[in-house]
Amino acid sequence: MEQRRTRRFTLQLPVSITRNGTERTMQSGLTKNISSGGVLFTAEKEPGLGASIEYVIAIGGPADQRVSLRCIGKVLRANRSDAGESAYDIAATLERYEFLHAEE
Repeated sequence: MEQRRTRRFTLQLPVSITRNGTERTMQSGLTKNISSGGVLFTAEKEPGLGASIEYVIAIGGPADQRVSLRCIGKVLRANRSDAGESAYDIAATLERYEFLHAEE
């Protein structure tokens, strides 16, 4: 039986990858689950295993109170997704984060 250190929450939220290693990029996808230590999401391109990654998760809220979470982590794994031929399931750590308001 698999035991995880932290609880995972199944959430489908928009995510955009803004940096993959040293390369600036813009990819979009959806989260599958989130925990305090990491996130599993889908994206169109496979990132480098072990590479640093910066991604932004749109949390939402009323129009005047929208919040996003900008995260820095490392890519733990990337596998072909069941969602489609050109999609990948990407597991990344969540090492640092900051909240952003809609105007940022």
